[in-house]
Amino acid sequence: MSGFRSSRGAILIAFGAVFATGCGSETDPSAHPPRGAKREKPAVYVVNYPLQYFAQRIGGERVEVVFPAPADEDPAYWQPDDQATSGFQEADLILLNGASYDAWTDRVSLPRLRVVNTSRGFADQYIPIEGQIVHRHGPEGEHAHGGTAFTTWLDPRLALQQAEAIHAALSQRWPEHAADFAAGFESLRSDWQAFDAELTALHAEYKNEPLLASHPVYQYLARRCGWNLHSVHWEPDEMPEDQQWQQLQETLETHPAQWMIWEAEPLPEIRERLAVLGVNCAVFAPCGNVPESGDLLSVMRENLERLRPVLTAER
Repeated sequence: MSGFRSSRGAILIAFGAVFATGCGSETDPSAHPPRGAKREKPAVYVVNYPLQYFAQRIGGERVEVVFPAPADEDPAYWQPDDQATSGFQEADLILLNGASYDAWTDRVSLPRLRVVNTSRGFADQYIPIEGQIVHRHGPEGEHAHGGTAFTTWLDPRLALQQAEAIHAALSQRWPEHAADFAAGFESLRSDWQAFDAELTALHAEYKNEPLLASHPVYQYLARRCGWNLHSVHWEPDEMPEDQQWQQLQETLETHPAQWMIWEAEPLPEIRERLAVLGVNCAVFAPCGNVPESGDLLSVMRENLERLRPVLTAER
């Protein structure tokens, strides 16, 4: 998955800020105080940007949220170095996405009582992926799409359940700040319910037209919206091989889609060749890493606007 890679190095993000600029692909040493050093605030470590955003909105100034994945990598396939691993191990609270997203945690010893799988509450709704496709792309190198779909937060209702799990964890860990956490969560819940209502209203215009996705990352959103979706395994910054184009043409014979949804803007030459086949492009950024501008909510609303012509298109 290419993710929504930012060109800005956001490593440590304190509460009250949406994102911070920093260095490139190396882990920022300032995100990890020396072993045993006293922190001004409790440290909450997270494995992706959506969890960071939720924890910041709920925790406010009471905690320090640390998201140490480099800005130029997809957090889903990121492998923490020793310094980042040490930071997770010493954190006061560790927030995981679950659904096989944070696979590296299976190979690292983490303090079990301080780990929260934010999607555990809806594990019975995980979407299994049949088969497994391995490919290579970007700094994360070779990776596979198989097992369980993990971009759970793209379904706003599941995302809100993850936020609820974070609220509960913070309140249980630091009950003296429960009132502040409750206020932060209520504000977040109001915003997220409004976004879900916008999605529901837009989707009401969808007529079950066939859709394509450049990557298998929209499963939860597609289920939530009832999309007639077929996913391929293309990268926005790599021209597909001839065999992939041939496979797409064969797919279009039985699944005549007019739109392909991308994680990021595809190359102009990809757009042009798809246009010849009668396929338009629209970007829906999963936002697994820190966006170049705005925050998770603003990016999702921008995604919604880019979906508007997709879901309201007349054949």
